[in-house]
Amino acid sequence: MSAELIAVGTDARQAWRDAAPRDVDALVSQTPEWMDCVCDCGDHEDVTRLYETGDGHRLVLPLARRRLPQAVSTIGSMPFGWGTGGLISPDGKVTPDDVAAVVADLARERALVVAVRPSPVIADAWESVIPPDVLRIPYMSQSVDLSGGFDAVWNAFAPTVRSQCRKALRRGVAVQRDDTGRLMPIFDELYRKSVDRWARQQHEPRWLARWRARRRDPHKKFQEVARRLRGSCHVWVAWRAGEPIAALVVLTHGYHTTMWRSAMDKELARGMGATELLQQMAIEEACLAGHRFYHLGDSAPGSALARNKRGYGAVELQYTGYRFERLPVTAVDHFLRRQAKRVIGFYD
Repeated sequence: MSAELIAVGTDARQAWRDAAPRDVDALVSQTPEWMDCVCDCGDHEDVTRLYETGDGHRLVLPLARRRLPQAVSTIGSMPFGWGTGGLISPDGKVTPDDVAAVVADLARERALVVAVRPSPVIADAWESVIPPDVLRIPYMSQSVDLSGGFDAVWNAFAPTVRSQCRKALRRGVAVQRDDTGRLMPIFDELYRKSVDRWARQQHEPRWLARWRARRRDPHKKFQEVARRLRGSCHVWVAWRAGEPIAALVVLTHGYHTTMWRSAMDKELARGMGATELLQQMAIEEACLAGHRFYHLGDSAPGSALARNKRGYGAVELQYTGYRFERLPVTAVDHFLRRQAKRVIGFYD
């Protein structure tokens, strides 16, 4: 099957707006509003592509291009730090034939790198048709199936997680939820404290960890997500004795709820069960809204974070990102990162 490229960027926007709510597998990171956040927070421009197959089937591939000369530019679906992308369709389903037709077009792209990280929800449609010479990057995501309702999910929680939720209530942890952006600065403050804690754990210089966090997650990024996704961006904050001790940013689209970011003040939250209570309440709300999945994001297989997510009944989803490269950019980047980590004694 072939697919004709019929619109790019703003010319594809209306078709994209039509497709995003109709594709049951689409995540918030595959919406036009998310792309607007990407472009407002950095040096990217929207080059989303609209395709049409011979039988009239339409496909949208969200794409953001870094504003550089074409020979050294990179194109991502989505860019680093902005989650997953990949195809969506107003017909509600993306097939391997659809992917194959679009991949043939991407292989002709003259940018230095075209990186596509499809949603794990439709990973199989991509893996079966990607040429063997395309660079593959493995990922693992974890999601909670909400189809049985909250009682079933609660019973699937690990006993220790349920115990922590009850403990939080006994110890006076109070929870606020807001979707106007009012609580985002509180989350941001807790996130910056978490960055310092992660730096200590990883044996990373604090200045370096802060620089990386500002590059990946600048203050403006959280502000723009709250502003543009208002109503779909929920900030949950746990308080004790008037102090914020933990927070989540939860995003919703269609049948999917995504736990996008979490943070805490480790010292104040220690032994409080605050994060567990926040997750419980966010998951319960997702169930009441009729959502199908609660996505907890990526984790390293076998890591403490992965084990923690399994405590909420999360199932592991293996998926792959693909990089079409004119030069071995990824190999060089990985080599340099390994050398830098070795020099500072970084514990990953």
